[in-house]
Amino acid sequence: MDEYRGENRIVLRGQVLKAPAPSHRNHGVDYCTLPLRVPRLSGVDDVLNLVTADPDPILWAPGSWVDVQGEVRSYNNRSGQGSKLVITVLVRSAQHGGLEEGENRLVLAGTLCRRPTARRTPLGREICDLLLAVNRPYGRADYLPCIAWGSLAAHCAGLDVGGRLRLEGRLQSRQYHKLIDGEQVERTAFEISVMNLLEDGEPQDAP
Repeated sequence: MDEYRGENRIVLRGQVLKAPAPSHRNHGVDYCTLPLRVPRLSGVDDVLNLVTADPDPILWAPGSWVDVQGEVRSYNNRSGQGSKLVITVLVRSAQHGGLEEGENRLVLAGTLCRRPTARRTPLGREICDLLLAVNRPYGRADYLPCIAWGSLAAHCAGLDVGGRLRLEGRLQSRQYHKLIDGEQVERTAFEISVMNLLEDGEPQDAP
């Protein structure tokens, strides 16, 4: 089978909540991480974790609004603390935001690596959970949980494992509680809310 190169592009506009903190070093480059608050039209905020090699204290000052272009990344947390699958946004470019309002849109193309799981909310609305493997150019892949709703969920439930999928949506955060050693602990999950399925074609280069 020929290697399928994924497409992974995200555009965000949001407000910096904390100054960058040292994260890790990779190939001689030092990276920082910081949280970005991205308001939704509904009034709910998504708080997304950015990873950047640009430590500019003015651009990333707490309270600043920034426009970000990048890629959604995943890795397995083996520390035993927090979620096992960690989702971040790798910043490719950033600048001061022109508007103090949220923007959150992405395009992904990859391969379904798990059978879609269909379910219903207590109010009867259809949901479908997907896991999309998005290949990077150098042989690795990001495994990204996605969720579709309503009629789109019904369509996604019939998709085959190993099929190629191209979609647009947004990256969102969600709080939930997990019982650990008899205590309820609040955790944060990240997932892609699928807005539309797109025609599969040649993936475009990420910014």
